[in-house]
This record gives sequence, C-alpha cells and structure tokens, in this order.
Amino acid sequence: MKFIYPPLRFIAACLLLSVALATSAGASPPAASAAVTYGIEYGRAAGESLLLDASVPPGNGPFPIAIIVHGGGWGSGDKHLDITGLFEPLTRAGFVWLSINYRLAPAHRWPAGFEDVQTAIRWAKTHAADYHGDPQRIALIGYSAGGQLASLAAIRGEDATRVQAVVGLAPSTDLVADGGHRGKISSSLQSLLGVPESLTDESLARLREISPIDQVKPGLPPFLLIQGSADQTILPEKTAGFAAKLKTMQVPCEVITVQGASHRLSEWDNFDPSYKLRMVEWLQRQLTATR
Repeated sequence: MKFIYPPLRFIAACLLLSVALATSAGASPPAASAAVTYGIEYGRAAGESLLLDASVPPGNGPFPIAIIVHGGGWGSGDKHLDITGLFEPLTRAGFVWLSINYRLAPAHRWPAGFEDVQTAIRWAKTHAADYHGDPQRIALIGYSAGGQLASLAAIRGEDATRVQAVVGLAPSTDLVADGGHRGKISSSLQSLLGVPESLTDESLARLREISPIDQVKPGLPPFLLIQGSADQTILPEKTAGFAAKLKTMQVPCEVITVQGASHRLSEWDNFDPSYKLRMVEWLQRQLTATR
C-alpha cells in the first residue's frame, strides 16, 4: 500500500492546535530558545576573575534583568549548581538572567562577596543594551547566603547599584538571631568574618552590621520572600520577622511558603513546583510597574 503524506499545512495546523490545547489546560507552550553565554568576566578583584553566565531571550527587548546570587554559606556554591531550576521559568517569562559567581570565604572574607554583587549590578546596568536588557528594570534573586547578599545590596543601593525588586529564597537575614538559635556563631560565619564561635559583644556587633533585618529603612524596592515551612537552617519565623520589619518601614513585601520543604532549594519542586511561576508573576508585576 502506498502511504500518502498529509499536506504540510495540515501538520502545522495540528501542531498549533496541540499547543493551544496544552495552554488552555494550564500548561505553558514550549519556551523559545535563549542565547546563553558562559563565563563572561564582569570584573576583577584581588587578582580573581569574576564570572557570570548570561541568558538572552529571543527578540529585541529591552527585557527585564534578573541577577541570580547562589547560596553556599558564603564559602561554597557556584553559578550553575543550586539555582539552575530558576533558569527556565525566567527564560519563558522573557527575562535576561545573569547568574553570578562571587569571591568565597575563607580565602576572601567580608565584604568581598558583597562587593562583587555590587560590581555585578553596575556591570548589568553598563552592559544592559549589549544583552537586550533594560537597566531600569533589574531584580536581584538570592538563595540562602546569596539571599543575604542580595537583600543587603538592595538595602545599601545607591544610584549605580539601585535595583527595582528583590527575591529572597530562604534568605539569611537575621544573623544575630541565627547565632542565638545555635548558641554560637556558625562555622560559615566564622569563616566569613574571621571571628570565634563565641557570642561576644564584638562578634554580635559584627553580625548586626551585615544583617539585612538591622539595616531596613523606608524607600526600599519591593521584596518577595519564599520560604520552606520545614526549613531548619533558615527558620521560617526569621523570614517572617524580616517581612514584618520591612512592612513596618512601609516597604512592599510578600511571602510565599512552600509547605513541607526544607532548606535545599533543589527539592522544593517535590513539594510545590508552582512557587517558581508565582515568583515570575510577582517579578513581572513589579518590573512592569517601574516602566
């Protein structure tokens, strides 16, 4: 029997219909391919090359920009390890995303990594047009220790480093309370600050200086805090306390709780994968409002 191939027009129509049906059922159509460039140098510090990966969606833009700051207790982690699950949702939503590395402790103590985040913001603004990005629509997304860096960078932002939105994923925001909960200063913070584990007046003062909750002031960009309810590393009540502090200063803040999730970001999809869609929708609302 001779097989008769259907016309190409018929095949195309079927494909379009399948995408429409999937979309109407709540699924997203396939993401258009983005151009990803790896290992871009965004600065140099202490003889070290600071690198980021950049993804640019198809089209001319200008697109909003998301700068992603990985976690790892200020002493480990990488720009393409613990936060890769955020890449696709941001690409689908039409964001330029920049995933950055920064200097790590104990080889580089505070404020090295924090200064690198500031350098990345300046670089993003200067080079936005090269990547079809909008320098007036920049968000910081930080996980765990990266959430502390992102939050503090937004709080201390000036003209060259000001951003328009912040997302903290289980962010470390109250370092003094963290020490009180543990009964000592964590090994990560000991490495970061070069202090002993004992909670002395001097060490607590150092923690207070870099705790976002102790630096909050009016006029900051809006914050979205996403927290696992079973997190034993960053306790949910500490994130709730940071949200309350922001609100007392009239800073817009929303909280999303991932029920049952612990601290490990890569496992959050097992509990509620919708948190990423809700994050992206929040970012779109905030960054559209700034145009």
